[in-house]
Amino acid sequence: MRRGVARAVGAAAVFSIPVIALALVVSMPESPLVVFDQRLVQAATDITRTNPELRQALILWQEAFQGRWVNLVGTGLCVWVWRRHGLPARALWAFLTLLVSWNLELGMKLVVQRPRPILEDAVVLVPGYSFPSGHAANAASAGLTLTLLVWPLLGARARIAVPAVVMALVLCTALDRVFLGVHYPGDVIGGIALGSALAGASYLGYQRWNAAAAAPADEVGE
Repeated sequence: MRRGVARAVGAAAVFSIPVIALALVVSMPESPLVVFDQRLVQAATDITRTNPELRQALILWQEAFQGRWVNLVGTGLCVWVWRRHGLPARALWAFLTLLVSWNLELGMKLVVQRPRPILEDAVVLVPGYSFPSGHAANAASAGLTLTLLVWPLLGARARIAVPAVVMALVLCTALDRVFLGVHYPGDVIGGIALGSALAGASYLGYQRWNAAAAAPADEVGE
């Protein structure tokens, strides 16, 4: 188990290098990326302000994809995989990954402390820091984790459909944050990268631990 944890931590460190690099860039007020970010947010929110239906849809999406709701649904899926399909170790891995990733993503905000976009006519106002986008990070980490959780249970068609749906949901969540003006494009890119890195690294660690544990009864169908 220690080797699995060490592998996960090492992978997370390596996978997070692009996120750290992006965090350093967005912390420089005069960097070209920051200027580009500001222009894109302004253009996106201009569209939202002129379309009340779009604004309402974006707000509803924002509420529906808050971390607590996404992870609550994810927890239910973990319980289902455990109880219905007899994969307790896999379900426990997914559940712990959801919780740990969520907290690490929130902690990253406190480290970077990038202010949220400042707009003259804000569409909505939310508290907290901007980098990375918590919605985007959690959508990516939960989406990848839950896809890996159910992967052994999916047929050939579902193995195409499920990742496609998850990617669409993550992309829509990322766009939601920018069009509401609560995050810069760099924030959502960083969030998706961080969430994917954490989930991917966790799965690498789980595979190492699972191979060492040699518990075939828990992995029937894989």
